[in-house]
Amino acid sequence: MTIPEHFENQSILLLVAGLKGAIGTTLATAVAALRAGDESVSGGLTTGDKFTDVLPVSALNVAGWDSRAEDLVDCTSQSSVLPTSVLDTYRSALAEVPALKAPESGTLDSQVAQLEADIEALCSQFPGSRPVLVNLLPAAAGLGATVTDLTTLTQVYDPEKLPDLAYVLAAIRSRVPVINFTPNRVELNPVVAMAKESGVPICGYDGKTGQTYFKVVLASALKARQLYVDGWYSMNILGNEDGANLMVPEKASGKLANKTNLLDDVLGYEVGERYGRPTHKVHIDYYPPRGDAKEAWDVIDLLGMFNLPMSLRIDLQGRDSILAAPMVIDLARWLFMLQVIGRKGLIPELAFFFKNPLGDNSPRTFQDQLAALDDLEAEIVSKLQ
Repeated sequence: MTIPEHFENQSILLLVAGLKGAIGTTLATAVAALRAGDESVSGGLTTGDKFTDVLPVSALNVAGWDSRAEDLVDCTSQSSVLPTSVLDTYRSALAEVPALKAPESGTLDSQVAQLEADIEALCSQFPGSRPVLVNLLPAAAGLGATVTDLTTLTQVYDPEKLPDLAYVLAAIRSRVPVINFTPNRVELNPVVAMAKESGVPICGYDGKTGQTYFKVVLASALKARQLYVDGWYSMNILGNEDGANLMVPEKASGKLANKTNLLDDVLGYEVGERYGRPTHKVHIDYYPPRGDAKEAWDVIDLLGMFNLPMSLRIDLQGRDSILAAPMVIDLARWLFMLQVIGRKGLIPELAFFFKNPLGDNSPRTFQDQLAALDDLEAEIVSKLQ
């Protein structure tokens, strides 16, 4: 693979909104480890063998914003995701990560202006590193209004209900690709239109890290066998800040909808149609003893020939941030390459990474999502040869 001369010897600068949260601090530590050549960090990366002659996996830097006053090292320790031995190894690298104060007041325009200036300043600290915005802010209530143009967007903007929006607009105006890993719907029509006009690829939304990933895999497998899903009950317990935040109903509604709706999309029918009501149930509960090591239970009821019932039971004991951080790195590497070849707007081929993938004809089954990634890689390779 070749690459245009002006893209040679560059790296990615991850600009993280929500840098000091559990995923953000884990991501920053993973970047430090990759730069140091720690091979154990490659676990979970799906792009570890892609584009490496153009963009080495270790070609990463990180910076970002957060509202917390504590330094990044203290926040990493407080997240209780990583063992002390790992934190001690990369303590000095984390201490050097630029962490700016998040905008907490002002109009949408003033916040965007501040963040544009921040992006320019952060990029100047990493010359030759191409930025990608990573949205890791907590789940929010959303604007709750239909927005068709930027003027209306400015009028209805509420930083409490959708703080992500200022970051996304600032990134697009700065021609920076956007990863929306949150359940907050920032991909509003005027925002996507602006991304297209600015030549910026954007992908989202709501990262598909653990339970929902396996749900797509299993649902796709059951569909392939023509086994009828009669009901699916899912419970999540987690004790990190995300879990606490999701106890607020208006903040949890988006994530619950994303977790619920995708099953019907994969299967091609409404689970519970025989009963005239949904039998796909998803619950999230905050349980502090779990911390970042969440647990997810699934009970799946199936019908086979003669409508005879069968069932599956699954208990996933996962690590939320450990699953999420490599996905963010993968997505950043994809968006870097896609911007190089001129892709812009929503990237439906990246559906593999999201609960609610956006873009025209975004693939829904596991098989189709893998095929879409293969096609996307082929497109990149063909345009750079």
